[in-house]
Amino acid sequence: MASLNKVFLIGNLTRDPELRVTPKGTAICQFGLAVNRQYKDESGATRDETTFVDIEAWGKQGELVSKYLTKGSPCFVEGRLRLDQWEDKTSGQKRNRLKIVLDNVQFLGRPGGNAGAPASGASDGIDQTAPSHVPAPRPSAAKPAPAADHVDEDVPF
Repeated sequence: MASLNKVFLIGNLTRDPELRVTPKGTAICQFGLAVNRQYKDESGATRDETTFVDIEAWGKQGELVSKYLTKGSPCFVEGRLRLDQWEDKTSGQKRNRLKIVLDNVQFLGRPGGNAGAPASGASDGIDQTAPSHVPAPRPSAAKPAPAADHVDEDVPF
């Protein structure tokens, strides 16, 4: 029997990402995403519905989310559903929670601003118009550009 467990969501972070590290050194980032839906009810009035989803990002993806996203940041999330089950220590009741384990994330822009422009108006080194899943890292120091007339003949391609 075939099965598929894939989720695609676009929304805004509901809180700042929380980054933790396992004893083995693997990063785990947890954050919430609010996904909005607009629809018309029976009377024709427009209604808004918001769904809040918990997301867990592991490894490098988690580090990047923690570094570049904050509460309110829009992003596109691709992942899979996972059901966590446990027994509540105080009441003894069985509990469960459905969450998304992130596979890929794409940063869509800044809250309240244009998707390709930083909110401050100054470039911070993140290319938000690039179609990649992760942004370019912020430059640590300004490096001079190589001379345009210099050609390295040792390049193998």
